[in-house]
Amino acid sequence: MGKIHDVQKLTDNRFVNLYHVDATSIHNTPVSYYVASRAKDIPSLKLRTGRNDPDGVIIYSIYGEKKDRVVLIRQYRYALGGYIYEFPAGLVEPNEDFHEGAVREMYEETGLKLEPLKVDPAYEKPYFTTIGMTDESCATVYGYASGKISKDAQEDTEEIEVVLADRDEVRRILKEENVAIMCAYMLMHFLNDEEPFAFLN
Repeated sequence: MGKIHDVQKLTDNRFVNLYHVDATSIHNTPVSYYVASRAKDIPSLKLRTGRNDPDGVIIYSIYGEKKDRVVLIRQYRYALGGYIYEFPAGLVEPNEDFHEGAVREMYEETGLKLEPLKVDPAYEKPYFTTIGMTDESCATVYGYASGKISKDAQEDTEEIEVVLADRDEVRRILKEENVAIMCAYMLMHFLNDEEPFAFLN
């Protein structure tokens, strides 16, 4: 196992920060590594705590009486300089249960009401998003969405279009558009499973 000698915080941002890690690899070679993290300070980094508390929550939800549409957002992302299709998602507040965070984020981003499903913890526990770059992990909440789309609760920094996609539109999106990887995998389930949440059983 490699050994971490020192960690330095390089930025001071509200949402994400960059840390430099000085280490030695298992092969006894020096390692200079950079980690982006939602952690506010060095003691809160997962490499220090050893914990995997979710930084955020991703929401896979189905909409409509026939349960034939999936709730997506098309969001402008500065990292791409363009738009990408994602699930509604957001950061979990301190001391907030991520299921409650999912209901809040769904309303804020889409105006819709989310009714979460109870699922085996193995399907919703936090998993790491892009471990080569960041220690960020996100839990997943599954459920049914209802109500009318509204942008009233969106933040001024967000540029989000809500999309209620049927299977034909999902197929087009996967072929033609930029899609977040977690969203893409779940959309493949949506396309191929007669019951969208069958894999949760």
